[in-house]
Amino acid sequence: MTQEYFTTEERILLPQLVKELNDKLGNQLTCKDINTVHGLIERGIREAGIFKRDRYGLNPVVRHLRTALTLCDSIAPDRTMVIATMIYNLCRGDYLDVDRIRALFDDDIARVVHGLLHVAPLYKKQAAVENENFHKLLLSFAEDVRVILIMTVDRLALMRAINHHPNEKFVHDIASESRYLYAPLAHKLGLYAIKTELEDTSLKYLDRKTFSQIAERLNETKRERERYIQEFIKPIDERLKQEGLKFDLKGRTKSINSIWQKMQKQGVDLGGIYDLFAIRIILDTTPKDEKRACWLAYSIVTDIYKANPSRFKDWITIPKSNGYESLHITVYGPGDKWVEVQIRSRRMDETAERGVAAHWRYKGIKSDGDVDRWMNEVREMLEASGQEGQMNLMRNMDTNLYNNEVFVFTPKGDLFRLPQGATILDFAFHIHSRVGCTCMGGKVDGKNQKINYRLKSGDTVEIITSSTQTPRLDWLNIAVTSRARNKIKNAINERRARQAQLARETLQRRFKNRKIEPDDSILARLIKKMGHKTTTEFYAAIQEGEIDVNTVVEQYEAIVAKQNEASATRGTAEEFVLQQPAERKEAFNDDILVIGEGVKGINYKLAKCCNPIFGDRVEGFIASDGAIKIHRTDCKNLRHLKERYPYRIIRTRWTGKAGSQFVVTLHVLGKDDLGIVTSITSVINKTDNCLLRSISVQAEGGLFEGYITVNISHIDLLDDLTKKILNVKGVKEVTRL
Repeated sequence: MTQEYFTTEERILLPQLVKELNDKLGNQLTCKDINTVHGLIERGIREAGIFKRDRYGLNPVVRHLRTALTLCDSIAPDRTMVIATMIYNLCRGDYLDVDRIRALFDDDIARVVHGLLHVAPLYKKQAAVENENFHKLLLSFAEDVRVILIMTVDRLALMRAINHHPNEKFVHDIASESRYLYAPLAHKLGLYAIKTELEDTSLKYLDRKTFSQIAERLNETKRERERYIQEFIKPIDERLKQEGLKFDLKGRTKSINSIWQKMQKQGVDLGGIYDLFAIRIILDTTPKDEKRACWLAYSIVTDIYKANPSRFKDWITIPKSNGYESLHITVYGPGDKWVEVQIRSRRMDETAERGVAAHWRYKGIKSDGDVDRWMNEVREMLEASGQEGQMNLMRNMDTNLYNNEVFVFTPKGDLFRLPQGATILDFAFHIHSRVGCTCMGGKVDGKNQKINYRLKSGDTVEIITSSTQTPRLDWLNIAVTSRARNKIKNAINERRARQAQLARETLQRRFKNRKIEPDDSILARLIKKMGHKTTTEFYAAIQEGEIDVNTVVEQYEAIVAKQNEASATRGTAEEFVLQQPAERKEAFNDDILVIGEGVKGINYKLAKCCNPIFGDRVEGFIASDGAIKIHRTDCKNLRHLKERYPYRIIRTRWTGKAGSQFVVTLHVLGKDDLGIVTSITSVINKTDNCLLRSISVQAEGGLFEGYITVNISHIDLLDDLTKKILNVKGVKEVTRL
């Protein structure tokens, strides 16, 4: 290769790395493969300037060789992953593309390279890698499980290479990313050695003083600690065999990072950590006998070593909520050292390591069902004995675990998850309701897009807003998330309610200018006549200009005029001949009205426009059919009649005691609370001398409107009923029609 590209140290190291890699791959690499890869890299360095040192002075060729070697050591010697690792950087310019790789090698290598290239731009988003959504976005973008494996191993190789690197910020950023992103990925994949090394090295780079203090205070070499574990488990091994138990004994020392985390969590120094050494006893037994075998092993261990009762955990009798089962004891071992011992059956161990209680879950790392199953499959492949079989299975694995979701960035690098098909409008409401309500569109990766643009994973979205923008009804055809749709509906309903209030005030002013006291019952009939189901809808139409307020007033006057014309007669009150009871067309069982000069037994009717009841102040009006229409004195129709026919008014008053039932209609307004209709009807049914005849209700936009007709005997009872209905939760207004 080009000699000036490499330092003296690298020129010495390079052939060693190449030879070691060839030895590990054996006959997987052909001469053609080696020559093709060598030629691509050579020309990439010399002609295209692709393989330049990065801005931190690292040589990508050396880095990729080290990554390939680590892949062979920690995963498996695999031609596809090694070649993809060595050449994918060449595709970042115009020098090489995926189609050319497919022609030079095969579809499998092209697939892995494409996945690596697909993932690489994510890091330019400046996202917070500790965001759980970033893990999911990586899995979604990777396309092939081997891409995730290469990325994880490459990070390990990089971490090994930057020890004592002069750029402290660079080292700090790489270490932080390794701790929050790659160590959890390695743990989920079952790459425990890689996970441990990433965590320990991250601690070393992020807090070298703490790392060094713990390492020094352990004051034992790895060999000495392993020898201690062997010494510790020897008597346990012998006693378990004597009891005829079949088992595996696993011993380990905790990593420096694990010790540091326990010190932080428990608020103690190294001397306060009881379980620097951990032993796991895994018993081969039937599910029927597993508890008995675990307790037998427990008694053997505590017979040999003194137990710390405060550190005893029994998750066999009462398993953890996630299904985890095990006995945990801490005993005083040789050399005055505390050692944790975990005892479980093979089934319990499988559940803890692979099932619903996987170790990475009960330690607090978030996950979901699909990832659980996928990670378990990968872990099982990695632990399989046949390496060639592992790779064949991995080629066919689907990493598109989140095909029902999209992951998008803000310009600052914040990452959000939305359902597949979500639009810019959905994203705006996901950020904040105010942003959604004023959304005009957005910039996606720097390009202007409309609010109906469907987002794709990896998009960087900047929302464009305007203070004059408000939600429209057609937005419901654009938004797909329930959050956005609900916010749009609420905003539209609130705007309609405000518009309705403004229109109501406008109409009232117009009536006042015409010196008209509007009657609610007449207005309600007019609203229905004009084709509107609710008063809110009617007033909103006025505010939006669909109905002219002058037209409303004119039609109202026409209804009143028609009603008054029908009530007018030619006679006067003085000329009216009082009819005897036998001649009456309609009368009540008890004669409870005195009309005129104290005369009873007159033919009369109760006016339907105001529906007077016993106790109301009333007056009579002579009608053309020979009867007297009885109106409440505050009836608006009576006022008009008085103005036009004052000579046809006759004094009227109630007499005797209330007994008859009168029809009254109440108009109720309020908030659409759950059970409000049931509460109102319950109040009516519990009121003495009151009978519910009909109830008509409708709710829209969180508002409740109802018309209730009752039979009641006295005005005092009606006042009492009105107060009771007003006390019902959600009721804001009760008006008698």
